[in-house]
Amino acid sequence: MASVFLYHVVGDLTVGKPEMVEFYETETVESAIRAIGESTECGIPVWRKRSSQSQSLPGLVENSEARQHRFVGILNSLDIVAFLAKTECLQEEKAMKIPVSEVVSPDNTLLKQVDPGTRLIDALEMMKQGVRRLLVPKSVVWRGMSKRFSILYNGKWLKNNENSSSSSGLAADSTSRPATSMASSRDKFCCLSREDVIRFLIGVLGALAPLPLTSISSLGIINLNYNFIEASLPAIEATRRPPCDPSAIAVLEQTENEQQFKIIGEISASKLWKCDYLAAAWALANLYAGQFVMGVEDNMSSRSFSDFLQTSFVGGEQNGTATKAKKFSSRSIGFNPTSPTRLSIGRSMYRGRSAPLTCKTSSSLAAVMAQMLSHRATHVWVTEADSDDVLVGVVGYGEILAAVTKQPSAFVPSNRSYEGFGNENQNQS
Repeated sequence: MASVFLYHVVGDLTVGKPEMVEFYETETVESAIRAIGESTECGIPVWRKRSSQSQSLPGLVENSEARQHRFVGILNSLDIVAFLAKTECLQEEKAMKIPVSEVVSPDNTLLKQVDPGTRLIDALEMMKQGVRRLLVPKSVVWRGMSKRFSILYNGKWLKNNENSSSSSGLAADSTSRPATSMASSRDKFCCLSREDVIRFLIGVLGALAPLPLTSISSLGIINLNYNFIEASLPAIEATRRPPCDPSAIAVLEQTENEQQFKIIGEISASKLWKCDYLAAAWALANLYAGQFVMGVEDNMSSRSFSDFLQTSFVGGEQNGTATKAKKFSSRSIGFNPTSPTRLSIGRSMYRGRSAPLTCKTSSSLAAVMAQMLSHRATHVWVTEADSDDVLVGVVGYGEILAAVTKQPSAFVPSNRSYEGFGNENQNQS
């Protein structure tokens, strides 16, 4: 484990972070779409409003337990598109005015409040256990301690009271922390995401040596348990897959020998991040998965909500009456068109943003991290070393955090073979 995790605290990563503005569950889907466009990791934390009693007492400071109880979950772009693609929503022009409480999946464990003095290694352990956001109080005097041996300037480390049971051996008593670093503005917080952590890691790659240049296969961090859907199935089937991290479903088709699967695209929160949500919802409800990710140009032209109702699922009938096919523009959901004549497509053809972000089993950890940050992606699909599209697995934030905190003895040999893992994963699924 690199010493950089021991000599840095959460506050170092929050310098310059804007103050978090709570997004309430009573807000509309339309408001959520705007907020997600300005968010990180393609999602926003959703909160319950404070009780009327606490709001009537301006001087009352909310404790961390009460604040944690108000946290509902994280809403991402895929959640909204999947919700709008439901039949009842496609038939309701007021769907965009529905409160997000009917859309977000409640999960109170995805966010954790910590003190700015919490050690970075403790924060990483929380994220490895499923926490996706860290809520950090905005300090009046905190300036961050970027020096490598900042422990010398801060004395003993502050123990995060909310995580005392899991980090009792890693942190010291909170009373030993200088009071100046704990002076924080009342009810003012910033939100630290896993993307922020990866961005920090990119800046200290030298301290992580030799991990950054080690292949992801040698590190053993390729996740083989990914969600997928075949290109010939309706795209809406992707929304029926169990929730996963990252929030992404690979769209696959069999190779010519029908023994392996290659990835031709994905249906994910990161791909739908800044799309036209209404157009994407229509496409998800009416197209096959292969058509959805390829950007077929022959299904819809109008982007008005009422026009989405005129075409039922993959060209069927609606209310017993055959519907007129609309022209669907892949640009409207953020994809560049290719107009393929069939679902499969050569790798030489340009597919723009519809192409999945991929790396190889031989790619280094640093290269994968750089890919994710440059594309603002939450994950990278992994293909075989000698193939551009035969899928092996996926690497996301969780796998990277596991790699940088793993003991060197836990690494697997560099010649580890992933042959057949993709097929095994498909059969198990």
